[in-house]
Amino acid sequence: MEQTLKAPATAAECAEQEASLVLEHLTAADAMAIGQSIIDLAPIMVPGRPVAIHLETDEHPLFVYFMDGTGAGNADWVIKKKNVTKKFGHSSWAVRLEFLERNADFQTETGLDSELFRAEGGAVPLNVRGKGRVGTLIVSGLAGWEDHALAIAGLERWLAS
Repeated sequence: MEQTLKAPATAAECAEQEASLVLEHLTAADAMAIGQSIIDLAPIMVPGRPVAIHLETDEHPLFVYFMDGTGAGNADWVIKKKNVTKKFGHSSWAVRLEFLERNADFQTETGLDSELFRAEGGAVPLNVRGKGRVGTLIVSGLAGWEDHALAIAGLERWLAS
């Protein structure tokens, strides 16, 4: 069963994707199941390539798994991408595309510290119906668009189950 990753090509496509991924709730058990769905998909979609998976509410982590071959660099990227999603309310990939579409430099225009904020793919807002964004799902270890696509694939798989 070979599956391929695909990420939205525009910020508008990202917005549509985010609107279709509304959760009914986000519990610790949900977080574990979402994380497990990404763990299960990784060998199929990105065989032999390690990823870090981090899922949290705005208050605290719910699920963290770093595959063998990941490390401190991935932890750093998790924070940078998560901060973008928390600040802008959209996926870090959507934010990146929005700046690219305007031929604008994210760091220059926002003035945000590049040690704390990077508009690269991989962080996805977790929106709960009636509550809005309550947390963030982050994947790190691949190219930004691949991190985004794997996070979305895992979330979609969980939502469909």
